[in-house]
Amino acid sequence: MKLEQIDTPAALIDVARMQRNIARMQAHMNTLGVAFRPHVKTTKCLDVVRAQIAAGARGITVSTLKEAEAFFAAGVDDILYAVSIAPSKLPRALALRRQGCKLKLVVDNPAAAAAIAAFGDQHGETFEVWIEVDTDGHRSGITPEQHTLLEVGRILHENGVTVGGVMTHAGSSYELNTPDALAALAEQERAGCVRAAQRLRDAGIACPAVSVGSTPTALAATQLEGVTEVRAGVYVLFDLVMHNVGVCALDDIALSVLATVIGHQPEKGWAILDAGWMAMSRDRGTSKQSHDYGYGVPCLLNGTPLTGYLLSGANQEHGILSPIDESAPTEDVTQHFPLGMKLRILPNHACATGAQFPEYHAVSPDGASVEWRRFHGW
Repeated sequence: MKLEQIDTPAALIDVARMQRNIARMQAHMNTLGVAFRPHVKTTKCLDVVRAQIAAGARGITVSTLKEAEAFFAAGVDDILYAVSIAPSKLPRALALRRQGCKLKLVVDNPAAAAAIAAFGDQHGETFEVWIEVDTDGHRSGITPEQHTLLEVGRILHENGVTVGGVMTHAGSSYELNTPDALAALAEQERAGCVRAAQRLRDAGIACPAVSVGSTPTALAATQLEGVTEVRAGVYVLFDLVMHNVGVCALDDIALSVLATVIGHQPEKGWAILDAGWMAMSRDRGTSKQSHDYGYGVPCLLNGTPLTGYLLSGANQEHGILSPIDESAPTEDVTQHFPLGMKLRILPNHACATGAQFPEYHAVSPDGASVEWRRFHGW
């Protein structure tokens, strides 16, 4: 199917850009001598994950148990569930383990560690658990020097639970935009996670895996001594937030939303599109960065950005395409963007925009597309 034939709004993946992004990240990890475990929450798409594994990825990272179940059913068995486990979800984790999935759980507090230990003992299962480390104050985890780190490690270790490793995510990297700042945070992330692992080992608790990662720090890292693997997710598609961070160009962004011009407000210089926030998502991540891209950057069907215009506003099913400079003389919007014209809109956040659609249209260099299904839910 050609782009002109696809009903809109629709999520498009530029396959050539995606493959280039995969190759870039994998080559960097190979150079640094570490395994790469992609975070598949960005696409939740088996076709994409197969391409990542074919390039050299070892295992995957997920953010929901539904992802773990779906990817395991498709043949991927080395899975890190990188969200602190709620005790109510342990039966689903047990079912995956019993089916042969090498599922790894994550905790960052003594209560969760004790709950896993008790549940495992009750059901005769030895879970593998990784401890989340906070290396940048971004969200969750235990700081490397905190006493709680050893407390959690001992609860697991002394109750027969396998401590598989430590993991961290330098999510504050999304707030940076210079190579030096990204490199410094990558080193902070590495050093903190390695230190946490060493403290556990010094206490007699085995800690074989040291897992770090965010797309910006993964690409900025220059050495990863003591690290065994890296995780990153949005790199596979990239987005405008990552462009502002400085780790990708606009023509690296592999995800776009296909939209159609459905009306005009000539006196305002507006073209109205059929892609509102239900298609683009409510995520306005670039509004907090150095360059605000509204709800997205419009491009021609061949991917060429339309300089001077943004998707400046969005209602549920309506997007407003308007000039960036409102004081500039307006062109005849009805002629420049005629009714029925199709455009591609680059999104702020690939994970959030992808989540609005049940499938992607994977577009090859010749303009033809095929449908790739994606997973929904938890």
